[in-house]
Amino acid sequence: MAVVLLRSPVMEAVVTGSAGFIGGHLVDALIDGGYRVTGVDRQWRSGRPGYRHFVLDLARKPIETGLVDLVARGDIVFHLAARPGVRGKGPGLQRRRVRDNIIATQNLLSVTPHATPVVATSSSSVYGGSPNGAPSREDDPLLPRGDYARSKVEMERLCAMHRSRGGIVAVVRPFTVAGEGQRPDMAFSMWEEAVRTGRPVELFGSEDRSRDITDVRDVIEGLIRAGARQVNETVNLGSGVTHRLIDLAQVVIEVSGRDTGVVIRPGSSDEVDVTIADTSRCSTLLGFVPKTDIRALIARQIDAAAAMALA
Repeated sequence: MAVVLLRSPVMEAVVTGSAGFIGGHLVDALIDGGYRVTGVDRQWRSGRPGYRHFVLDLARKPIETGLVDLVARGDIVFHLAARPGVRGKGPGLQRRRVRDNIIATQNLLSVTPHATPVVATSSSSVYGGSPNGAPSREDDPLLPRGDYARSKVEMERLCAMHRSRGGIVAVVRPFTVAGEGQRPDMAFSMWEEAVRTGRPVELFGSEDRSRDITDVRDVIEGLIRAGARQVNETVNLGSGVTHRLIDLAQVVIEVSGRDTGVVIRPGSSDEVDVTIADTSRCSTLLGFVPKTDIRALIARQIDAAAAMALA
């Protein structure tokens, strides 16, 4: 993956959510590309040359956390910090989503100079699925299902306000990101763990539900390109190809080499039947379209999980 610097030999990037799944990959790619990186997260992340990490809560007042000074030193801000996950239960989850997805974004943008480009990571969930299997376009009406998707729509509204006041904000909507280090509550991780421990793979809703799967490596390239090109609008990050969940589960079983079977469980109303990205704007603005090799992606993820288990 080629990383293009923005304007000078050494750039300073601020990455929020730097200890997360996508954030961790982004930090490594930026450092490999010659950036100095300041990471911000509520969780600790170990460093490497060219990286500084700050543990702080973006939902607290910026003046209390030192965020103002951190952002002021950055040449670009990548905003990934969020309360992730479409699924979720428990008291207070809606409040935490508002806090981590909306208030945190509002605080960050309030201290980011208009001249500093921001690349904000949203979600394909804002579309509420792809009706009749038609690819979702960036200018389609947003029909979010559930608190998580609605919080991302509000996050995007805040980004649009910052843009209208003279700021530079790329809002990136990734479609179902997978790869090494994926969160344990995400589908491939749960399926791989089920097969490893001899349990059947669980599908929720229907085996015919389908998803546009995006390799985390392509997501990182897309985020960096959005920053390097100072994109100032919304863009999908997806492959434009959708895969049935039953077929994806079968690939996990085949690559794992152990057939533990598949069972269908009742699904949540917050989960949609089909997602698929329209990639026209991605091709035009970012100069590439993600290409996901499902079998190779799953094999990488399984090998990485096995290496972690042995470490």
